[in-house]
Amino acid sequence: MGMEEEMKAVCLISGGMDSAVAAAIARQEGYECYPLSFNYGQRNRKEIEAAKNIAEWLGGRHKIIEIDMRQIGGSALTDNIEVPEHGEGIPVTYVPARNTIFLSIALAYAEVIDADAIFIGVNAIDYSGYPDCRPEYIEAFQKMANLATKRSVEGKPIKIKAPLLYLSKAEIVKKGYELNVPFEKTWSCYREGEKACGRCDSCRLRLKAFKEAGLEDPIEYESKNI
Repeated sequence: MGMEEEMKAVCLISGGMDSAVAAAIARQEGYECYPLSFNYGQRNRKEIEAAKNIAEWLGGRHKIIEIDMRQIGGSALTDNIEVPEHGEGIPVTYVPARNTIFLSIALAYAEVIDADAIFIGVNAIDYSGYPDCRPEYIEAFQKMANLATKRSVEGKPIKIKAPLLYLSKAEIVKKGYELNVPFEKTWSCYREGEKACGRCDSCRLRLKAFKEAGLEDPIEYESKNI
């Protein structure tokens, strides 16, 4: 089997800039990308449209999995809970166990297509405080994946790769520009609307990142609250 055939990666694509940059890094490292997204009942439909656009840019075989996390609720992204502009502690935009669910399905998909890695765009520097974005979480999931998969038992473990884990948001933006990531196709806002609100936690982190990187964010905002 040739090297190109062996280098496959499932790339989790949310529609946001972090997952787009992580996938671009996978491609840069020589992996054939298999974009994977989730239609999980998120209130903002622009997120899944952005994921489709990024997957098209990557040129991979895009798979969208349907999971209705509205049946569980408990998050401003899936339930009738107001998206705050500021908050303390873990915000209400945290979706319970979302990354664990997504990574578990990505792990199953990786086994089916015989992929060597899963790329996820989590970040532990400039982020909203979600517990499933921490380095120790990624390390723990890697240990679980090593125990749970046929590939690992046969000596071919699937690597959980989080290349943005220790980068600031500004560094992520700069890396994206280096790799020609089409940031105009991405969507970060937690609120519903034709334009990004510019006020939610995700918008503020994104705007701050572009400002610190000395670059212009190509998407439109209702306002810029930074």
